[in-house]
Amino acid sequence: MDEVNVTYLTLTGYVEMNKYKYLYFTVILIVYILIICSNATIVYLIWIHKNLHEPMYIFIAALLFNCVLYSTTVYPKLLIDFLSEKQIIKYSSCIFQLFLFYSAVGTEFLLLATMAFDRYVSICKPLRYPIIMRKTTVKLLLVVAWFLPACHIGGEAILIAEAKICNLNLNGIFCNNAIFTLQCVRSTTLTIFGIFTLINISLLPMLFTVFTYANILVVSYKSSKTFRKKAAETCVPHLLVLISFSYFFSYLCVYDIAIARVESDFPKTARFVMTLQLFLYHPLLNPFIYGLKMKEISKHLKRLFSLGKV
Repeated sequence: MDEVNVTYLTLTGYVEMNKYKYLYFTVILIVYILIICSNATIVYLIWIHKNLHEPMYIFIAALLFNCVLYSTTVYPKLLIDFLSEKQIIKYSSCIFQLFLFYSAVGTEFLLLATMAFDRYVSICKPLRYPIIMRKTTVKLLLVVAWFLPACHIGGEAILIAEAKICNLNLNGIFCNNAIFTLQCVRSTTLTIFGIFTLINISLLPMLFTVFTYANILVVSYKSSKTFRKKAAETCVPHLLVLISFSYFFSYLCVYDIAIARVESDFPKTARFVMTLQLFLYHPLLNPFIYGLKMKEISKHLKRLFSLGKV
């Protein structure tokens, strides 16, 4: 097994490929097109309309752009595999896919935390908002949101690449933490680094986000009815996205810990369905939530579609 790191892995998580491969391909292709079109439409509207060039909308555009990146780490490879006789991937490409996937997930955590901070300053400290949320601050927060997870996951990916593997069959349909089950010996260093990464780019941003929105709710409760209404208008869409992502996060944790990292005898069909859940709904929900619930975006959307009808 000296040359195992330059060989191919077989993805063994697919179910009834001979029978349903064209159905799988069609469904995934339609969902992927919807994800790209819906997210790109909102990003385009924010890009072209100057009244949407505010920190809140810039962060929304960044979040939706990240949804497209997150989906693109998985969907194209899935589409290729559905039409291939053998579902294989080069080991180095597998590590790269893992790096992209978890970097995008980490970026979403940080972007949600950034958006919560933006709403807190806007609602609770409105007079200081222009001073705090300057262009340089917005740019810095965006750079950190993309750069920090990439550094953490990049370090983990390097450690994975150096580990020896004794199995060429990956029990999954894309490269995630199931890659740890291929290793000859579980690395203590890699486990500790993984926990450190989980805390830094997942748990801490999530706790900060929840704590920040809780503060906003407390301040709103103590304020006037008009203030509460204004706070609700801007926070409800973000809270809906947060709830959606919280479900995704808890699902990802259960999947990664109970199924992917642990060599459990989980039914293959159930594993396949659970894996699809990771990237089917969440990237599709965000643009619809913001498109329907954010007044300014909704207004521009209606204009765009009314022009299309004309």
